Amino acid sequence: MVWRNPLDIQFNEKTPNERYHLLVQSVLPRPIAWILTAEDSGEVNLAPYSFFAPVCSAPPTLIVSIGKKSADTEKDSYRNLCRSGWCVVNIANAEQVDAVNMSSATLAAGVSETQAFDIALEPLAEWPLPKVASAPIAFLCRYQQEVALGAGPQRVVFLEIERMFIDEGVVQEVDGRLQLNSQLINPLARLGGSEYASLGERIVRKRPE
Repeated sequence: MVWRNPLDIQFNEKTPNERYHLLVQSVLPRPIAWILTAEDSGEVNLAPYSFFAPVCSAPPTLIVSIGKKSADTEKDSYRNLCRSGWCVVNIANAEQVDAVNMSSATLAAGVSETQAFDIALEPLAEWPLPKVASAPIAFLCRYQQEVALGAGPQRVVFLEIERMFIDEGVVQEVDGRLQLNSQLINPLARLGGSEYASLGERIVRKRPE
């Protein structure tokens, strides 16, 4: 059905689930934080989150919104992050869509997504956690603070970037500044429902003086 007239939707008349589906189908595309954390056992947890953005460069800070598994159960990413204080935020390439999607599955306790779905990891010198080996970008982040929203609650977690990995194939130095090639990174993005997106066509406009 094609609507001929605009809709004026009162969000306070919608259920939380209805609001969620309206948001994820209208705020498009959304970057994906593919977050790796460590369990007490030493196994790693890997999960994608698309309520995610950079919010500050001084201090360099990312935010990610993390809900609960259920009314009384925290997600593994959040629990591990609060306990250890560390995570690695991987930025996946569009070719990794199947691995990213599979890593959103609910697995039995103690089962790592990286082992279940054969996702290779790469240790980095002086990093307390590995990165996803094929991710072109990764940020080593330290838990900074959080803000709880709603009755759930949904937690907006602030992550301070300590280190950054950039694949050498997607970066060059131009006029003394590192310049990343967005087409080579081709970051995977989230749409609504079961849809994902690649970067697609770029539109270049110089900022006016």
